[in-house]
Amino acid sequence: MKISEIYEKLNTLSPFDLQEKWDNSGLLVGEINREFEHIALGLDLDQENLESAKDNTLFIVHHPLIFSGLKELDFSVYPANLLEIMVKKNLSLIAMHTNFDKTHLNAYVFEKILGFKKEFQNDFICKVTGSWSKDELLNLLKSKLGLSTLRVVSPKQRISSIALTTGAGASLMDEVDADCFLTGDIKYHDAMKAMSQNLMMVDIGHYESEQFFADVLKSELENLGILGIISQSQNPFVIS
Repeated sequence: MKISEIYEKLNTLSPFDLQEKWDNSGLLVGEINREFEHIALGLDLDQENLESAKDNTLFIVHHPLIFSGLKELDFSVYPANLLEIMVKKNLSLIAMHTNFDKTHLNAYVFEKILGFKKEFQNDFICKVTGSWSKDELLNLLKSKLGLSTLRVVSPKQRISSIALTTGAGASLMDEVDADCFLTGDIKYHDAMKAMSQNLMMVDIGHYESEQFFADVLKSELENLGILGIISQSQNPFVIS
């Protein structure tokens, strides 16, 4: 299959035009009319999954390996060290980032992983109303996302509405109309702002909340008769 063929299928599934202006989704490494032999799916690329990949593999990942312009390719530093491996092994790369967040990933995590039934969704925020205790919600998050601990801002004993954005969504807190906002990568000053606004926030991790990208895409590709393997990158953080 040529890259162009699967690119068009992916573009129909989750249009690349939906990506945010600052994003860099699309074909990042390779040549659109070149053929490939294998498909590997993952959240990110790391050295281990590139070195273990078969030659002529097309990687489809969530996070773009290249976000901004590269002024040099120093193969001793990231991301050029990974690009060198890709060129040597004829590995290609397509990223599906904010476009896939909007069309698939946020809703999948909210409904299929956490078990909520969304009552509202915009580009990045899913929301549900109901009744949960703090401990009930936190135990659910730990269990479903594989988290041993959680960072919580302004905890509430009773919660009547929950919103979620996978990845790093703290910048969207002003758009959240809910008792509790679930997202990852919550910074100190985000937490201070949330506390001043009496908004409960739970840091559910960037990797942990988006690790399901490959599962979602694998299922969608199988529906199109296309087989891919999951080649998941490692979480760069280790809890010790």
